[in-house]
Amino acid sequence: MEIEDGSRPLKRVRTDVHKPHSSATSPLSDMPPLSLSILGVEPMDEFIREVADFIYHMIGMLPRDTPGATVEVEAKIGILRDRLSGNRLNLPVLTETILSPNFGDFRFESNMTSKQHQHFNVLLNGLKTSPPSTVLTPLNYTHLYLVDSFYPSPDSSSGPDDKIRVTRDERTGEVKECVKKIRLGDLNIYCPKRVADWRISVNIEIPVPHPLGSATHTRRKDRMSYLHEEFNIDLTQVTSNQGTAPTTMGHELILSSPQVTHELEVEVARPALLLATAANRGNPNVPEHERGAFDELIRAFVNNARTLIRNVSTD
Repeated sequence: MEIEDGSRPLKRVRTDVHKPHSSATSPLSDMPPLSLSILGVEPMDEFIREVADFIYHMIGMLPRDTPGATVEVEAKIGILRDRLSGNRLNLPVLTETILSPNFGDFRFESNMTSKQHQHFNVLLNGLKTSPPSTVLTPLNYTHLYLVDSFYPSPDSSSGPDDKIRVTRDERTGEVKECVKKIRLGDLNIYCPKRVADWRISVNIEIPVPHPLGSATHTRRKDRMSYLHEEFNIDLTQVTSNQGTAPTTMGHELILSSPQVTHELEVEVARPALLLATAANRGNPNVPEHERGAFDELIRAFVNNARTLIRNVSTD
């Protein structure tokens, strides 16, 4: 028999009907420990289950004929804005809400102020140098200086937004990655009680040969990357340059001046672990801890994103 967990909690049975409390006794002194539920277990959070189901479904869409491809699952902090007015969405909900993929005409702006960026820099550095006693694993930290160059994809079947990204170490010039990134899907989360929203994206990155020709635009990334257990938390100042275009006189026209944005994201650090846990999700032939490992991984992923959202400053 299936029992729904969404009903209102039952009232506690009164134990003081025939024995009034003395003025010196607290009404809570005889409160016994409470069970997690009438079944003795805590029902899985519906929000986390929805996120886990979404990511699991996206993983099931991975193409099988792309050797070397890796899956990327990330949550970015930003603002959900109405496309027409440019204002932040204002929806009739009171708490954090996952939006339907077919809802409205809006965009996600992955950006924050420089003061918010500085706030998170101080916060994350503090967690590294003086972690709370409740944290079992310390953060590891790396400061990266990277340059992304974007080239049109030579694949004629690719869409107009498909690009090849070449990532180099800014200081050494070493090529770190040369990939084509394909977005599989997004999940947008609106947070009316917070100053920011967030978006979960599932992508695949396919290694490709270095492209020929000139880059359409570049992006310099000053990134502070924090590794905690199975997750990377990346705090990045991004300077984008939309590149140049030839004019009829043979000169180059600068399309726009450099634009500086500030980004914060949390990403599953080991794609291979993500896929391995997904493969065993709900499998009755494996031990229980392996069967539930995928959902536990996603629970921690969501908790990290929620922690970041709840620490965004109002500046």
